[in-house]
Amino acid sequence: MNDQIHSDGSDHEHGALGDAEYAEFMELAAQEGFDLEEVEGAIGEAGHGPLPVLAVVGRPNVGKSTLVNRIIGRREAVVQDKPGVTRDRVSYEAEWAGRRFKVVDTGGWEQDVLGLDASVAAQAEYAIETADAVVFVVDATVGATDTDEAVVKLLRRAGKPVVLCANKVDGQSGEADATALWSLGLGEPYPVSSLHGRGTGDMLDAVLEALPEAPAQTFGTTLGGPRRIALIGRPNVGKSSLLNKVAGEDRVVVNSLAGTTRDPVDELIKLGGTTWKFIDTAGIRRKVHLQEGADYYASLRTAAAVEKAEVAVILIDASESISVQDQRIVTMAVEAGRAVVVAFNKWDTLDEERRYYLEREIETELAQIAWAPRVNVSAVTGRHMEKLVPAIETAIEGWETRVPTGRLNAFLGEIVASHPHPVRGGKQPRILFGTQAGTKPPRFVLFASGFLEHGYRRFVERRLREEFGFEGTPLHISVRVREKRGRKK
Repeated sequence: MNDQIHSDGSDHEHGALGDAEYAEFMELAAQEGFDLEEVEGAIGEAGHGPLPVLAVVGRPNVGKSTLVNRIIGRREAVVQDKPGVTRDRVSYEAEWAGRRFKVVDTGGWEQDVLGLDASVAAQAEYAIETADAVVFVVDATVGATDTDEAVVKLLRRAGKPVVLCANKVDGQSGEADATALWSLGLGEPYPVSSLHGRGTGDMLDAVLEALPEAPAQTFGTTLGGPRRIALIGRPNVGKSSLLNKVAGEDRVVVNSLAGTTRDPVDELIKLGGTTWKFIDTAGIRRKVHLQEGADYYASLRTAAAVEKAEVAVILIDASESISVQDQRIVTMAVEAGRAVVVAFNKWDTLDEERRYYLEREIETELAQIAWAPRVNVSAVTGRHMEKLVPAIETAIEGWETRVPTGRLNAFLGEIVASHPHPVRGGKQPRILFGTQAGTKPPRFVLFASGFLEHGYRRFVERRLREEFGFEGTPLHISVRVREKRGRKK
């Protein structure tokens, strides 16, 4: 299904709803006393599809993470007054002037490992690969350095829109320092103090002009390309071996040394009469801030590969306990909204006792993806490799499934009648109606008379899966509560 992907974006504000279905739905919302602008906004927000991506790049210690925190409106990116501080997550959702976008913080390289020029080049290359637009942060108090000039060359070659941020301009006296950055040839430098918030509004206005309304789709049958499958997992879990076994030949270097693969390798492989694009990604190490140099970029590139894929095949070493690293990788795939298949590798090495304990671990440690198809494989012997493609196809089908609004509301009516929300504070909130505003992954908006507890939301998600399938895909469910009817006049 490609309901919400239109080259001209004509149906974008309706999400996945056609004109007739949208009109019928809005009439229902009016009858229930909802503010129609609010309902329209909720559908548009839930049906947005991928968000445009803004990458924040620059030399160490120019204030990238402080700026990211300022843009997203909360302190999430780790900030420390020394170069090279990194963090677990590198992307965050942000909103400015009613538009939502994704911010990628590419800070935190170890210049002592790769050399400063190589590090900055790796940063800019990552920004080029993933971003729709770039904010280039320069320390206005220091001025343009040779390293900054090197980044400019890479960004210019990329052809992506660039907004130049002259950071650390804390007052009028610093304006002249910012003006000097016109020499970089990137257009107007925006004087900003990311620490105090000065000037960030003007810079973000420029960012919105640079960002597209919606990013170009990099995957899917809409463009006639093969389905993109990202193989992700801890180092040395067997991703490269699995890819070689699937391909039927040695396409990727395999070594017992963890972390052999640095860059994602794209391979077109024909399986079951269908051509797939497999991406063998570098292993994700324990914590990004414990990584140095190339390993840090391996994590960034893996995150980029997941962003560009449709399905994430998460490889887990069945012979070892499920680790925090495994769970982090699962979270990365789910938060990216990708279809998910879990492949337990080295299954042939397990004895009965290990299989028993593994099943218990799966129940507790991987409960958040109990909906994902699971295959038990051996990349070395080829055991059960034929089950991988059917699992991927099942996950894609769930990822693209859309439930018509009429059928969804009939189902919601049954839930409310048979399992009403518990009474809280003398009130019993109930789901009034809902719609599926998007697919890839399925995104639902439910409209309710009061706040729905998390336990009840989980119950609704479980029942949605039981009724309509959705195997192998995360579900996004947002709830809008009706304002008191007398409040808005």
